[in-house]
Amino acid sequence: MSSKPIEAARAVALDGLIVERTSDVLTFTLNNAEHDNEVTGPMFDAMLAELRSEAAGPRARVLRLRARGKVFCTGRERAGRDAVAIHKEAARLIELKRALRTSPLISIAEVQGDALGFGFGLAIVCDFVYVSEGASLGFPEMRFGLAPAAIMAYLGEYALPRFAFPLVLFGDPITPQQALQIGLISQVCPAARLAADADALVERILQLEPNAARSCKEFFQTAQQNSFDQNCRLAVEALTVGSMAILAKEK
Repeated sequence: MSSKPIEAARAVALDGLIVERTSDVLTFTLNNAEHDNEVTGPMFDAMLAELRSEAAGPRARVLRLRARGKVFCTGRERAGRDAVAIHKEAARLIELKRALRTSPLISIAEVQGDALGFGFGLAIVCDFVYVSEGASLGFPEMRFGLAPAAIMAYLGEYALPRFAFPLVLFGDPITPQQALQIGLISQVCPAARLAADADALVERILQLEPNAARSCKEFFQTAQQNSFDQNCRLAVEALTVGSMAILAKEK
């Protein structure tokens, strides 16, 4: 994908998940198609372990989140039957979304089929969300009597409240075109072009200077949480550090 030689891919197949690495790209492929790619406990743990490793010392530059089968992901395993177990499951799913969103890797969700509930929420926290034009998207939890608190924790950062609240209140599915209009996804792709469009995006990312790309993502996310005055102060420091790095390369 980049101009330098590409290291041979290394893949590890786990129960319901394939983790693949090249020198620059880490790929998670959901491989639980017989259960609509429901994310199980071992799948959670495996993805969290990889994301924590990258946070401690980034080796890759791009994360691709993909799925096999007709469906991207329609939910997560709900094995807990008491308050302690359910609390642990809830904390784990929030931690995965937090780790994905704050990862130093630029993340791309390639949604080839329906993404509902947890699955749609997982895609949204990626930096780029490419969706096949025939997919169905939505948050159906309220139809089962559960307010989708996990997605509501951050949905308002991506879509205006007037659009976001009806999505979670009524649980009606929406088309990729509607999701694009309200800011929840990045691009709608013909099904046959989804992978190629994502490949092209990976190539663009890999053309960027690695440290600058990581700094750009980190500052962008920090700025969303801070006040204008805080961001101005941080910008002075970031511009100083970044400019010094450029000068050092010119010597």
